[in-house]
Amino acid sequence: MNKGLQKLKYEKAFPLELGGSLPGIEIGYHTYGNINAGGDNVIWICHALTANSDPPEWWPGLVGEGKLWDPDKHFVVCANMLGSCYGSTGPLSENPETGKPWYRDFPQVTIRDQVLMLEILREHLGISRIHTVTGGSMGGHQALEWAIHRPDIFEHVVLLASNAALSPWAIAFNQSQRMAIEADASYFEDQPEGGLAGMKAARSIALLSYRNGHAYNIRQYETDLNKTGNFKASSYQRYQGDKLARRFNAYSYHLITRMMDTHNLGRGRGSIENALSQIQAKTLAIGVSSDILFPPDELRYISKHIQDSEFVEIDSPFGHDGFLVEREQIAKIVHKFYQYQKNEKRA
Repeated sequence: MNKGLQKLKYEKAFPLELGGSLPGIEIGYHTYGNINAGGDNVIWICHALTANSDPPEWWPGLVGEGKLWDPDKHFVVCANMLGSCYGSTGPLSENPETGKPWYRDFPQVTIRDQVLMLEILREHLGISRIHTVTGGSMGGHQALEWAIHRPDIFEHVVLLASNAALSPWAIAFNQSQRMAIEADASYFEDQPEGGLAGMKAARSIALLSYRNGHAYNIRQYETDLNKTGNFKASSYQRYQGDKLARRFNAYSYHLITRMMDTHNLGRGRGSIENALSQIQAKTLAIGVSSDILFPPDELRYISKHIQDSEFVEIDSPFGHDGFLVEREQIAKIVHKFYQYQKNEKRA
């Protein structure tokens, strides 16, 4: 059963990894289905950069009636990221100390802060075991950190198009996007519409990393040899920028890309390899063949350093977006992974 957007008010100080704290937070989340008597049917989905806590909306081929994660069989949970704008505390939320929105004053948060938020919600929901924690891209960052932070509560981890530490290549894309936002003078006015023109340009930069040249050359190809303007590729970039500006804000976008930059499993743990070795859950790492942002080798590396892990590469022309688009392939791979684990238990 979908109860719509639910909210948990956490009224204690929320400590932050990089110092300081937030004076309480609000967590926006969705749940589908019910926890069974054994408490072993929880599927926890961690969303990516600009998604929300309602996965059937952006992962319809995987979550829903008759799908891989079916609310008739599973209890599906997804929380909106800290700093986002879909229900959880973020830059447009009121700062209780000033009575005004935080805007650029919202403190720097990390993936590990996000995991602490997920722990608060897990305890609130009375969940002691999680059958599967899953996420693509930035959602995978959260899933990995959580599986290291609490290795005792997860049975399976399913990662898609993610990595163990954000690469210089990905950080460069994020920085370029933030520079685009900062080039919009309205961003510094600290008002709800601030930075939207810059964020449109930022989204255009991001799209180049989500797909690749091959995909653009196929999907945006011009058949009119005499065309000298109004190109499909140009219209597509503008359309996607406008689309994001209708549903997101520049302050959250700037903040969350900085949060993504903090992702490094090895921080404070000696090495990335040592951190990955702490994961006890059976892990499936899925890479996308044409992904230039989180290449398959980064998933292969993760799988190599987790004791009970499998790597699978899906063939797709859709680049990083393959983890959202190739739902049929993903469902088959995860079904096969689950079946293998069941057979191992019986053996």
